[in-house]
Amino acid sequence: MPKLGLALGGGGARGLAHIGVLKTLEKEGVEISAITGCSMGAVVGGLYAFYGSATKVEDHMLKILQSPKFQELPFDELKKDENPTDKNYFEEIIDYIGMRLYAFKSLQNTSFLEEELAIEIFTSIPDEKIENLKIKFSAIATDLLSGEEINFTRGGLQKVLQASAAIPGIFPPVNIDKYHLVDGSASESVPVGKVKEIGADRVLAIDVTHNLKTIDKPVNIIDILYRAEDITSFHLSKERLREADLIISPKVKEFYWADFDKAEEIIAMGEEAVKESIEDIRKLGNRNSYILEIEQFIKKLKS
Repeated sequence: MPKLGLALGGGGARGLAHIGVLKTLEKEGVEISAITGCSMGAVVGGLYAFYGSATKVEDHMLKILQSPKFQELPFDELKKDENPTDKNYFEEIIDYIGMRLYAFKSLQNTSFLEEELAIEIFTSIPDEKIENLKIKFSAIATDLLSGEEINFTRGGLQKVLQASAAIPGIFPPVNIDKYHLVDGSASESVPVGKVKEIGADRVLAIDVTHNLKTIDKPVNIIDILYRAEDITSFHLSKERLREADLIISPKVKEFYWADFDKAEEIIAMGEEAVKESIEDIRKLGNRNSYILEIEQFIKKLKS
C-alpha cells in the first residue's frame, strides 16, 4: 500500500498553514503515513502525530498563541520594520537584538528569553516518546557545534520540538545528548528527503517559505551579508523541494514570520491550498511507485 509522507517546512507564523493543510487532508480522507517537520512544521506535525486530529492540533496551537507567556514574546517589536517581508526571520532577529535590546544583555546571554520561560512555553506539548506516536514522525533541528542537521526519530516530543523551534537569538539553544540545538530551519527549510527516511515512498511537501524579492542596492557590509544569506537559503529550499513528488504552496508568502495574530487567516489559506490541489494529491496517492522513481530520476537529470 502506498505510504504518503508530509514534509512540513518552517516559516514562523506562516507554518500555521500546515494546520489547515492537515484539516483538509483529513476531511478528504487522505491517509498520512509519515511526517517530518522543521521549526513550526515540526510543532504542528508533532502534535498531529500525537493527536491524530487536525482539529485538536488547531485548538492546542490557538491556546498556546493566546497564552499569557506567549503574549510576552517580542513579536510586535519585530514587526515594526517598514518592509518586514524583505528579510527572513533570522535577519530580523539579528536586527532586533543589535538595535533594540540592551547591548549588555545581548553580549552576556545566548538568547533574549530566559531558559525557564522558553521551557514553560513548551510545557503544553505532550511529553510523549516520538517512537510511540500514532503516526511516524521526525523533527529537524540544527546542531550549532557541528553545523549538522539532526533528524530526531526518537526521544521526548516536548524537548525535540523545543529544539526544532528554538529561533536563534530569541529562544536559548537546547541540549540533547551531545548536540547544542537551534531551529531546524537554519539548515533545512522543507525536509523532503528526511521523511523518506522514516518510511514514506512518496512525499507531499508543504512550502511556506518567504518570497525572495528584488531589493534596493545594498549600502553596507551588513546588507550584503544579509542578502547573500537570504539568496543561499532561498535556493537551498528550491533544491530540496525538487525531491518532492508534489509541492503545495499556501498563499502565505507575503505574511511576516511573526504574524501570529493572523493565525486563523493563515490556517484558512492552508485549507484552501489543499482544496485546490486535492485531485493531484489523490493521483499522487494512487500513482505507481516505479513511475514515481522514474519521474524523480528525470528531475535529477534536468537539475
